[in-house]
Amino acid sequence: MVMRSQKCQNFVSEPMGNKPITAVDGIDEELGAKLAAKGFDKAYILLGQFLLLKKECAAFQNWLKSSFDASSSEAEQSALCLLEWCYAFL
Repeated sequence: MVMRSQKCQNFVSEPMGNKPITAVDGIDEELGAKLAAKGFDKAYILLGQFLLLKKECAAFQNWLKSSFDASSSEAEQSALCLLEWCYAFL
């Protein structure tokens, strides 16, 4: 079992609601600002992109890295966090 960060545990512990993009594990203020500038200002919008990519972590990570210059670790953390949320709520 992969150890989740506290940020990911907090995110997965409750419904999505209207959480800011930076509530997603792996999304810091800098990456969050890049995402928000392209309309991804809420966690549920990022989740929508994750679902459009059929919950395929590799595809989502590639999208984050190529579109927003996310680091590999940021992309991996956010993909796994969203996947965990999907397991819990979908």
